[in-house]
Amino acid sequence: MIERIDVAVFGAGRIGTIHAGNVARHTRARLRYVVDVNATAAEALAERYGAQTASVEAALADPAVGAVLICSNTDTHADLILCAAAAGKAIFCEKPVDLDVERARACAAAVREAGVTCMIGFQRRFDPTFAALKRRLDAGEIGAPEMLVITSRDPAPPPASYLAHSGGVFKDMLIHDFDIFRWILDGEAVSIHATGGCPGLPDVAAAGDLSHTAVTLRTRNGALCQINTSRRAAYGYDQRFEVLGSRGLLQAGNVRPTQVVAWGEQSISSDRPEAFFLERYRDAYALEIEHFLDALSHATPVRTTIEDGIKALELAELATQSWREGRALSIEV
Repeated sequence: MIERIDVAVFGAGRIGTIHAGNVARHTRARLRYVVDVNATAAEALAERYGAQTASVEAALADPAVGAVLICSNTDTHADLILCAAAAGKAIFCEKPVDLDVERARACAAAVREAGVTCMIGFQRRFDPTFAALKRRLDAGEIGAPEMLVITSRDPAPPPASYLAHSGGVFKDMLIHDFDIFRWILDGEAVSIHATGGCPGLPDVAAAGDLSHTAVTLRTRNGALCQINTSRRAAYGYDQRFEVLGSRGLLQAGNVRPTQVVAWGEQSISSDRPEAFFLERYRDAYALEIEHFLDALSHATPVRTTIEDGIKALELAELATQSWREGRALSIEV
């Protein structure tokens, strides 16, 4: 067993800050470097956890570094994966691997050739409630799953400057939902139909993207999945799903800041859902980094591989095609 793993974090933004903190708090890891083109942000984050700043090249050249966390902009992911694999470093990378499927496949090939671990940040699999549902489903509590319904809604759309480089809603937002589909139903899609629009959000439409989507997928054994998403939910960050099985139903609901419910003469009320993804998946982010580091320490497989990243990206690409062509697509499996 590896006693301690030195880690370099690439990216000092919102998610890099979350992951850096989780690394620093892990008993068998040390945050050694923070790397970011924004020197001020890198220095502030490094100072907070007693780390150093460095260039990509310097961090990867340091033999003490056993793993890298790629939390930078999407357009840097593939290059950093390739460089880290060539340097023999274990890799944790936020989704997506890349916006281009072929480039993502090239990254997977490089990872396999280098023989390094590469985990993709699908943190929803590590959410305690979602994971508990999956365990009960696998135990046969509701029989064979027949339909999965996923609701995924952001509180507000991102700015147009972000949308212009996001790769579109299917790759940027629904890629998590496509991973949930594969994980919960434990199968691959044989058909997909995606549609969407921008009701009341002309700025999103002007950026060539969608604010609302509805996607239907079917697996080889006939199980169905319906995904509904929105870039705007006035009441908060809405993340829930339910699985209908042959003998019952399992639901996984939203997380709220508190579980207090007020009962009055006119109404019954509770807290709104958590504000956004950093709050909603606070525990999941900690658990996925713990899993990654523990897998490296014990030389065991990671739960969300680069192949999972590619499968979700392929579905996102097909959903984009389905929406643009206005038709359902068959998928060869």
